[in-house]
Amino acid sequence: MSEDFSGRSVTVAGLGVSGVPTAKALHRLGAKVTVVNGSDDDRARSQAAELEALGLTVRLGDGETLPPGTELVVTTPGWKPSSPLFAAAEAAGVAVWGDVELAWRLRGPNAADWLAITGTNGKTTTVKMLASMLEAAGLRTAAVGNIGVPLVDVVLGDEPYDVLAVELSSYQLHWAPSLRVHSAAVLNLAPDHLDWHGSMEAYAADKGRIYEGNQVACVYNVADPATEDLVREADVVEGCRAIGFTLGTPAPSQLGVVEGLLVDRAFVDDRRQNAQELAAVTDVHPTVPHNIANALAAAALARAYGVEPAAIRQGLLNFRPDAHRIAHVADVAGVAYIDDSKATNTHAAEASLAAYEHIVWIAGGLAKGAEFDDLVAKAAPRLRGVVLIGAERGLIREALERQAPDVPVVDLDRTDEGAMAAAVAAAARLAEEGDTVLLAPACASMDMFTNYNVRGDMFAAAVREMV
Repeated sequence: MSEDFSGRSVTVAGLGVSGVPTAKALHRLGAKVTVVNGSDDDRARSQAAELEALGLTVRLGDGETLPPGTELVVTTPGWKPSSPLFAAAEAAGVAVWGDVELAWRLRGPNAADWLAITGTNGKTTTVKMLASMLEAAGLRTAAVGNIGVPLVDVVLGDEPYDVLAVELSSYQLHWAPSLRVHSAAVLNLAPDHLDWHGSMEAYAADKGRIYEGNQVACVYNVADPATEDLVREADVVEGCRAIGFTLGTPAPSQLGVVEGLLVDRAFVDDRRQNAQELAAVTDVHPTVPHNIANALAAAALARAYGVEPAAIRQGLLNFRPDAHRIAHVADVAGVAYIDDSKATNTHAAEASLAAYEHIVWIAGGLAKGAEFDDLVAKAAPRLRGVVLIGAERGLIREALERQAPDVPVVDLDRTDEGAMAAAVAAAARLAEEGDTVLLAPACASMDMFTNYNVRGDMFAAAVREMV
C-alpha cells in the first residue's frame, strides 16, 4: 500500500453511499477522521451515530467550513467543485481526492488491473457485459465503482481479483488525478450534469480523464467524434492504441458489425486484411442498436485484456440487463410495452426511440435544464402518439408543437398514485397493432416517484393489470 494514513487528519465530505464506507476505511487505516455533511436529517443522524460509535467525528448541518488541522479532504461524488469547503482546502494547501482516487492509491502491490468505462449513457450495462465476458474467460472479476460497490471496500477486501470492470462517473473522474488504468472506454458524450461541471467543455474534460495514462487501449465511439477527440488529447503510455467501435463495417483498429456478426479488426494479426468473428448480433439482449454498441465497447476492452472470442460470445449469452433498461414487459392486443425508465435524459431517450418503428411515447418529469427540439425532430417520423406526464412536461409539449405538430398528444395534468396507470391507458388507446408503447421519459423521476426504478415498476404494474 503506497499511502500511510496513520495519525493523518482527514476530512470526508458527505455521508451517503460512498461517504460512510470511505470514512470507515480511513478510520481502520489509522486516520483521524472528521465527516462533514450539509444536511442534518434523520438519515444523516442515523449514519452519524453509526460512525460516532466507532470513534469518528461527524459534523452535521455544516458542509462549508474546513475543520482545523485537516491534512486531506476526501469527497463523495455529489459535492460540486465550487463548494466553499474545497475553496477553503485550496487556500490552505490541502489536497482534495475523490473516493476513486483514494481507492486507486490504496491498491496493494499485486492489485487487480482496472478496465474502466464512462459515458453519458450505457455505463452500467457495458460494465456488466464486460464483467460477464471476463468471468466467461475464467478470470476473477467484479463489476464495481459507480454501481453501488464502493471501490475502497474492493481494494481493501480479501477477494483476490485478477481484473476489475470499473464504472466511473464524471463526478468521480473529476477528483481522480492520479488514476492510470489498463484500458478505458468513453461510450458517448451528451450534455448532462452541466449544473455540476459548469459547461459542456468541463464535463467532457472530466470524462476524458479516464484515458490519462492508459496502457493498452483507449476505446472510443466512431459515431461520436467527441470521444475520439478525447483520445487524441490524452497522455497515454507509449504503444497504447486507439480502438474504435461502430455499428457499421469496422476499419482496421476497430470493432463493428458485418452481416449480423460482431467482428474484431483491432486485436487480430494483419488487421488490414483479417477480421475475427466474436458473436452474433442476436447474442446481444436486448438486440437494439445502442445495446449492440455497448456490447462492442465491452468486447473491445475484453479483447484489449486478451480475452478469446469464445468467451466474448459466452459472456454476452450469460448477460442479463438490469431492470428498467429497455425491458419488455408484455404484449397486449398486438402492442409491445417497453420499460426504459432509466432513460432519464434526452441522449438516452433518443437511443431508445431509435430502436422501434412505430411508437406511442410516454415522456416527462424533471427536465434538468434539457431542451427537447432535437430529440422530438429525430423521433417524429416514428411517433404514433405521445402521452406526457410530470412537472416539466410542458417543455416536451412545446417541442412537439414546433417539431411534430401532427402527432396526437395526451397531456396528463396529474401526479397522484394513479397517474402512471392513466398514462398507460391513454397510450393503449393511441396504439395500433404492431406498435410499441415506450416509457423513455427523457427526464428525471423525482417530481412524481422516489426514483426511476419506482417509475418503471409502476409502469410495468399498470401494463400487467391490463393483461
